[in-house]
Amino acid sequence: MGTTDERRLFERSPGRRHTPADQATVRRSNLGLVLRHLRDFGSRSRARIAQDTGLNKATVSSLVAELTDRRLVSAGDVHRAGSVGRPGLIVHLDGTTVCGIGVELNVDYAATLVLDLRGEVLFEHLIPLDVPALGPEGTLDAVARLVGEAVDAATARGATPVGLTVAVPGLVRSVDGVATYAPNIGWHDVPVLEGLRARVDLGCPIRVENDANLSAIAEWSMGSEARTSDLVFLTGEVGVGGGVIVADQLLRGAGGLSGEVGHTSLGDPDLVCGCGRRGCWETVVGLAALLREAADPDDPVHDPARDLETRLAEIARRAEAGDERTVAALDKVGTALGNGAAVLINLFNPQVVILGGYFAVLGRFLTEPMTAELRARVFGPDLAGARVVLSTLGFTAAVRGGAHVALESVFDDPTLVPAVDDLPGPAPLDPSLLTPAS
Repeated sequence: MGTTDERRLFERSPGRRHTPADQATVRRSNLGLVLRHLRDFGSRSRARIAQDTGLNKATVSSLVAELTDRRLVSAGDVHRAGSVGRPGLIVHLDGTTVCGIGVELNVDYAATLVLDLRGEVLFEHLIPLDVPALGPEGTLDAVARLVGEAVDAATARGATPVGLTVAVPGLVRSVDGVATYAPNIGWHDVPVLEGLRARVDLGCPIRVENDANLSAIAEWSMGSEARTSDLVFLTGEVGVGGGVIVADQLLRGAGGLSGEVGHTSLGDPDLVCGCGRRGCWETVVGLAALLREAADPDDPVHDPARDLETRLAEIARRAEAGDERTVAALDKVGTALGNGAAVLINLFNPQVVILGGYFAVLGRFLTEPMTAELRARVFGPDLAGARVVLSTLGFTAAVRGGAHVALESVFDDPTLVPAVDDLPGPAPLDPSLLTPAS
């Protein structure tokens, strides 16, 4: 059931102590159960909610009434369906009064996206940003401005932020929001969470996560392969990252540092990676590797000042025109991509491997050589049952995942959102009602 899967995906505290649930805790859990059910399975009558969740009808009616008071659901449209007795009203997920904010930092840009509780985009913006040149302080200043724009846009739509999640391309210690090592942007032990708290006053939880992990969460929750219980997500940008979901659980590892697939020793030992080591996988499949093989250094496709999607469109145009160098470069990268993906399939036996970032944009040129390499290297028959698909979320996967995670506090505990009767008038959430993310 989608509700159980969602909880398993996000509950990641091995040291958490479990205590007997009191009545208030049980009610919060049931409020979240109904809210998630409406999100995952769509609008339905109270009777259908009771049938699907196993709660009795009286309890569901009480829960729906409270969620309505908190402006998280609304009732409308009559459900007749040939039933005997008084027809019931259909309950809809509302939640237009709350939103989650996602932010992504990468080598040459920063992006933000705001989702309401229904998963609809309220605001999105991307700016070119030379993150390595700006350094942590300058970058966090720019991020604070982006967040301010996002909050203003959300407020204009009547939505109050309930969380902010920042995606960073590198090792992230999510417990305290420190980017321990992000080589492609030149960050070492940068206290991202502390820096943002000093710059923005949202009155809601802020968390910092690895970009590929957030992208994997986005794919699991809202991508074309949503709710696939076992998947591997690979993203190609300047660096190469991976997110792995096993049995509906994001695989974080003992220290929360898993997913750095770009630094496995599957590359050219003569090539130096951005991390300073030789032979990392991203030296042969990262964006820099593709550009190196496809064009001379003075070619416009190398110019970081140009929009990345414009540069990738030019590479696609050349490939479609049959340019031999471009075709050979894509074939080489696709083969190397298959080599590494085969290792991941042999390790995790996923149902699907999702290609994101530039891999998705140029996927139609990469999948054939990639699949040929997979067939030669995957141990199980028929690629061990795995399929290779292209992400439909594009370069927004990390920020979507971030916004989605930011909203989880409401699905975990809908009572964080005050009831209408508790507010003297339109007002932002009381910060004391929100607890920091663990």
